[in-house]
Amino acid sequence: MRRSLSLAGPAAADHPPERPREPLRTEFVFELPRGYVDDAGVVHRDGVMRLATARDELVPLRDDRVRENPAYLTVVLLARVVIRIGTVTDVHVGIMENLFAADLAFLQDMYRRINSEGHTRAAVACPECRHQFAVDLAGGRLGES
Repeated sequence: MRRSLSLAGPAAADHPPERPREPLRTEFVFELPRGYVDDAGVVHRDGVMRLATARDELVPLRDDRVRENPAYLTVVLLARVVIRIGTVTDVHVGIMENLFAADLAFLQDMYRRINSEGHTRAAVACPECRHQFAVDLAGGRLGES
């Protein structure tokens, strides 16, 4: 005797339907704490970073500058994933080298958050009242979600 298995039977009714998944977010807007100053003296603060791929993390390891100085990995890696700073769309190692240290640290932290944790929000607490809340470290303006 052959039995057939029906997916539409009572077993399917035991499981609630899956909620639709949110689309994968691959680009993240940021605002630099200080800003990149170009050759004309224009300050660029807003920008976009994309999620890193495996290639983004592997290719810099073959770079001679990284081989000579492993600390240079950050500069090369960020130059691959930052796709815009202000009106500058040709973001390269030279741009990253000319960022202020605070801006480079900000981008490093943002890279870690979006590629490891999947978001740019951090839990914080008010030092005075101890109220806990989340802030978006990607530089969103107050009142924006």
